[in-house]
Amino acid sequence: MPTFAELVEARAHDEHAGLRFEDETYSWARVVLEARKRAALALALRDPGRPFHVGVLLDNVPEYVFWIFGAALAGAAVVGVNPTRRGAELAADIRHTDSLFLVTDSTRAGLLDGMDLGVPLLLADSPDYRTSLASREGASRTVPGSEPLLLLFTSGSTGAPKAVICSQERLAEIAAHGVVFGIGRDAVTYIAMPLFHGNAVMANLAMATHGGATVALRRRFSASGFLPDIRKFGVTYFNYVGRALAYILATPERQDDADNPLAAAFGTEASARDMAEFGRRFGCHIIEGYGSSEGVIAISKTPGTPPDALGLAGEGVDLAVHDPETGLECPRAVFDEARRLVNAHEAIGEIVRRGAAFEGYYNNPEADARRLRDGWYWSGDLGYRDQDGYFYFAGRDADWLRVDGENFAAAPVERILARYAPVIMCAVYAVPDARTGDQVMATLELSGSFDPDGFARFLAEQPDLGTKWAPRFVRITRAMPLTPTNKVAKTGLRRERWECADPVFWRPGREPRYLPMAGADRAELRKRFSESGRERFLL
Repeated sequence: MPTFAELVEARAHDEHAGLRFEDETYSWARVVLEARKRAALALALRDPGRPFHVGVLLDNVPEYVFWIFGAALAGAAVVGVNPTRRGAELAADIRHTDSLFLVTDSTRAGLLDGMDLGVPLLLADSPDYRTSLASREGASRTVPGSEPLLLLFTSGSTGAPKAVICSQERLAEIAAHGVVFGIGRDAVTYIAMPLFHGNAVMANLAMATHGGATVALRRRFSASGFLPDIRKFGVTYFNYVGRALAYILATPERQDDADNPLAAAFGTEASARDMAEFGRRFGCHIIEGYGSSEGVIAISKTPGTPPDALGLAGEGVDLAVHDPETGLECPRAVFDEARRLVNAHEAIGEIVRRGAAFEGYYNNPEADARRLRDGWYWSGDLGYRDQDGYFYFAGRDADWLRVDGENFAAAPVERILARYAPVIMCAVYAVPDARTGDQVMATLELSGSFDPDGFARFLAEQPDLGTKWAPRFVRITRAMPLTPTNKVAKTGLRRERWECADPVFWRPGREPRYLPMAGADRAELRKRFSESGRERFLL
């Protein structure tokens, strides 16, 4: 297996268009030349007594790509700093990853004002920086495949982000999978997902490098800018993560939407409805998979995969679902005639790869220990597996609910609510019950106004909705809170519960009728919690 540095060097004399950004075009040869200059700068600033880490705090701009490739050639690791983080959290990310210096620009540098980071800043839009690069002859060195190349922060959807290590060899191995998606010489790939996250680098940039394709780069994701970019750059492939498809589908539809060169899209966490609608509307093939920046588990849909399933494990991958408390493998899922999961209490567990190779998190032995136990990789994701071996996602490890003594996971409920026509995206999570256990709360982002009676009728028509699954509380929001990678951030929703500025509807009794929640209703709920002694659950 070659290193990623070798894949970059293979493009050194390639005059084919390698990178397009706004009105700029760079040949692959020019991209490699720029990368070599940054490799030389990194090597000149290297401190043998410290980790060879380069922090990058930028939007999706060519400079970011030059530094990823430059780090590969120098044997350094790029730390992708999340520009949506702020204050103490941003400072902690930078300190934790031990960067020698931080590449940013005058716009992003303002985020660091007043912080004592102990890290020199290189402003990519300053004259001194450009002069320094112009004087560099360019450099590269032989790099072992095990050398770290990327420190990629996880999305932070369930806790503090962790810096995942990705080696030269692992990224090169991932890059070779581009042939599966048709990423060859004539392909044009589109990167609008942030480069500080693994999805953009692994599912696009690396594959395009391997295939010699052209990369079209967008500064930041824009749903309204998506189709114009596809047509402008002649895009044939793009990657997505989280709710990106839902936001694109929420833009007004036109009769000529399918008149575009797009052939395929690959990503994770889109609903079955969104995948089908996106393929119809834009005339492309959607390839959905399950994976993470850790790179240990990959599940792909194959022909015959049930609509709500993740798919099957890859060839030679020993994947299973285990009870995280007992360590035992969970029984296979059993469904009734309406495709309701009838043994969720025993079938749902944690998705585990047995006998996995995990490169680990940087400087985080506690997180390593949670993920890798007795040689097995515990994903932290809930799932279940049917009799034919197909895996189903059931939520994150914090997505368990217990209602009236029944345990179930959030993701199956979310899949049902996503069928409701006005829904752009939804989130289901537990809130405390005034007596014991949990109640179901859902937050909905809609394309129009909320019709409580219509929503109740919709729920009554869903044959696979469990008897305890109907939301007790429904929050209507104009914009779902998302992580920087377009995943729903549930932590704040759980904390705010029904005491929020958004409109909330609820079912006060057992009848399937949703009413607007007033201040008096909230006061009554607080009284119930106080009388039951469960008031602490509201803190």
